[in-house]
Amino acid sequence: MANDKLGRPSKERNAMLRGQVSTLLWNGKLETTLAKAKSTARITEKIITTAMNSYLDTVKVVKEIKGADGKKVKTEVLNDGPKKLAARKKIMAYVYDLQEQRKPKESLESFKHRTEGINHPLLEKIFNVYAPKYAERAKQSGQGGGYTRITKLGQRRGDAAEMALVELV
Repeated sequence: MANDKLGRPSKERNAMLRGQVSTLLWNGKLETTLAKAKSTARITEKIITTAMNSYLDTVKVVKEIKGADGKKVKTEVLNDGPKKLAARKKIMAYVYDLQEQRKPKESLESFKHRTEGINHPLLEKIFNVYAPKYAERAKQSGQGGGYTRITKLGQRRGDAAEMALVELV
């Protein structure tokens, strides 16, 4: 799969794979052709591994913030360490910046409250949900990898392309 061209020029292929990887990480599953599924799973595994290896790297920093009364107050803030920052930039360069959508019948106020302070929701999901989950799983099982599952769905009606479902395990 490393040299799988998927019948597209490199710019189109890379854009399609970036979109599929971003969608897979956002939704947890993706239905596509088998060849695209294998390429997408391969890239997704690498992204999750990068996040897993660096998600614990944080540094405590003391910052001065103006309080409600206008006085400066010192507070401790957790910042990304150098390893996590490098991993975050690498992942951010590849995946598309998908934004949180308003749920049906959700008020604007509750949506703003839910998404307050989150600039890159997909990155937060990768580092705060997937990385700890798969790191714990790797610690228990003693092996890394295997974060995705490809299930064959049969042939697509029309062009008989082999379809597959890619899921995060």
